[in-house]
Amino acid sequence: MKSRVAILRTKPETVLADVGRLCTLAGMAEALDPRAITILKDNISWHYPFPGANTTPWQLEGTILALRQAGFADLVCVQNDTVVTDPKKGERLNGYVGVLERHGVPVRYNCFPFDLKWVRYEPHGELLALPKVFPHGIHIPEFFIGTNIVHLPTVKCHIYTTTTGAMKNAFGGLLATRRHYTHTWIHETLVDLLTIQKEIHTGLFAVMDGTTAGNGPGPRTMIPVRKDVLLAATDQVAIDAVAARLMGFDPLSIRYLALAHERGLGVADPRDIELVGEPEIGTENWRFSVGDNLASRVGDLLWFGPLQGLQKLLFRTPLVYIFVAGSYLFHDFLWHPFIGTRREREFLATSPWGALFARYLRDGALAPPSGTHA
Repeated sequence: MKSRVAILRTKPETVLADVGRLCTLAGMAEALDPRAITILKDNISWHYPFPGANTTPWQLEGTILALRQAGFADLVCVQNDTVVTDPKKGERLNGYVGVLERHGVPVRYNCFPFDLKWVRYEPHGELLALPKVFPHGIHIPEFFIGTNIVHLPTVKCHIYTTTTGAMKNAFGGLLATRRHYTHTWIHETLVDLLTIQKEIHTGLFAVMDGTTAGNGPGPRTMIPVRKDVLLAATDQVAIDAVAARLMGFDPLSIRYLALAHERGLGVADPRDIELVGEPEIGTENWRFSVGDNLASRVGDLLWFGPLQGLQKLLFRTPLVYIFVAGSYLFHDFLWHPFIGTRREREFLATSPWGALFARYLRDGALAPPSGTHA
């Protein structure tokens, strides 16, 4: 049986309605349990509003509207941090605060111990990497168990996984601050996380924004490319495979997709994916390439290269803070002010999506209130 991925061309004037149509085409209402809490898991790859890196405010608002229209009243947005992202700063700079307040969606933070409790979880399915990475037990947010989850990734490249999307979006949500331990086995880790998600969630869905896609060494230091595309699916593997193919990559050559396909967690073979909506978009090849930046060159040596043997010393002792500080300084104080800010300004000045983004920052949200948290 083929997996279905919905794909549409969109524009700023119709994007909220297009997200609603997209969710209907992809079978959102059938995939989720209306009796359960639905987590909106946005993607803040960087707290700065860099185009292509983060969930867009219209992606978030359109999904909220679609869920409420379909009868899903109990929505909660869950945020996480990383070594280079501040979730509070990210949700403010990326225009989420006004959207969430307008539509009565509360926010929870898995990175604040007083907010979400982490519990030990014993997976039922066979895992590839996490048991050896965390021999003393795998811990996940207790709040996630028994919920629907809707992932909100963007179409972009990634320095360690070639592409990043719905499957990678679980990384920050389900793993705590020591998730960097998994980088050597990142592909296997993403497959393990999908195995866990299928066990703990009552429903899975993804809405992916490709209005501005990210080419180059993502998920942050990228070249934004306007593409005007939206995707949605219940199959997390299939939506990532379609996005990978659009970017110019063979999905089955990407290890996390091939592994997930082999283990029956979803479909990565384009021949077994049915595109609905505007399927002709799926024939495009954007010819993206990942490339390298300073962070990836260092990471390749430590995670995959000759320095792997030093990982415990460098990343499981206080020495890790040297690398945390280095990543933070590179991204926030070198790359962003000298390169990223210029690209953000160009996006705001020349792209219709930049103009829409500025409107969100000014007005908070576009649509009237859609209801409140039940």
